[in-house]
Amino acid sequence: MKKFAYEARDQASNKVVKSTLQADSEGGAARLLIEQGFTPLKIKEQTEDKNFIARLSGRITTKDKVVFTRQLATLIGAGLPLSQSLHTVLEQTQNKQLQSIIQEITASVEGGKTLSESFAKHTAIFDPVFIALVSAGEISGTLDESLQRVASQQEKDAATTSKIKSALTYPIIVLFVIMGVMAFMLFTVVPQVEKLYKDLKKQLPMITQVMVDSANFLVHYWWLVIMVVGIASYFVVQYLKTDAGIKFKDTFKLNVPIFGQMFRKLYMARLTRTGQTLLSTGVSMLDMLKITGASLNNTVLEKSIMRAADKVKGGKALSVALQPEDYILPLVPQMIKIGEQSGRIDEMMGKVAQVYEEELDEEIRNISTSIEPILMVVLAVVAGGMVGAILLPIYGLVNGISV
Repeated sequence: MKKFAYEARDQASNKVVKSTLQADSEGGAARLLIEQGFTPLKIKEQTEDKNFIARLSGRITTKDKVVFTRQLATLIGAGLPLSQSLHTVLEQTQNKQLQSIIQEITASVEGGKTLSESFAKHTAIFDPVFIALVSAGEISGTLDESLQRVASQQEKDAATTSKIKSALTYPIIVLFVIMGVMAFMLFTVVPQVEKLYKDLKKQLPMITQVMVDSANFLVHYWWLVIMVVGIASYFVVQYLKTDAGIKFKDTFKLNVPIFGQMFRKLYMARLTRTGQTLLSTGVSMLDMLKITGASLNNTVLEKSIMRAADKVKGGKALSVALQPEDYILPLVPQMIKIGEQSGRIDEMMGKVAQVYEEELDEEIRNISTSIEPILMVVLAVVAGGMVGAILLPIYGLVNGISV
């Protein structure tokens, strides 16, 4: 499908409309416009911007989507027609890429499609949870409330993910510092020690010799190291795109030491928060499980949710269906069972989400606090070991000369 920018006259209002649409050809774009009640005036194919910096600067962030969703919800809640609300939001949007998508959504809505159907054409931007909530809001007549829920859901997900990324940032920085210290010692200090021993016709100690050999290898065969690392990285990336690789990555996340429990709580918070939002909007239990499983972004847990959905379809309660699954933390089916007994499953799922979000915050703080001294010790041991391996032989030489 190609993308076309167009100017067309609305046959109903006689107004000239500028927007974009997708079609196989220019003629196909003209036919679509005529079918939607427009008279085409100008149609031009848009070529995708290949500039990396331009694409990066035009990236649609979570904040962009949240602002767009809240603005649209406010305007619809104020009683404005959907088409007018979209046009108003378009005027207030700064992100060029999002502007283009809103234009396409507006054209689709004005062509007779529902808002959820129009969003569904852009699944790279609007996930299944977003589309399901909008669809439920259209059916129930509470579109503005559904959009507000969508925005709140996006904000909570983004906040939780941001906290985990922040907890992982510091260790990564320290690891780069350690590698920098090692590189500095190997390429600047070690060659000087080797030269000193050669001048004195002495044999290097084993540890120092290993460091000298490593430095010489890297100096003369750096291209080979880069080639091996590049090839290995390529094959690892390709493997992680396969079904086996995706399963390995998702299982590793759930079981990795220290961070595994944190990832499990993150997924449980996302599972229950999304489930609460969907159920409270009127989405059916089976649809909720299907959409929630896909939104977790973990194939291992998604299969667990799908197995539970099959059991629910067969007549079992959701709490019973989730209980035997390995990676579903016990509090989830326990609280859902209380919700089933009281008829307030969505409320109980919201409480579970709150519990895990709070535990996750506390765990992230604890990891951030405890990992700093550990990494400082590692840095000190690495740097101290290398300095010791270099300086001790020199002291031995000085003592030998003085004697």
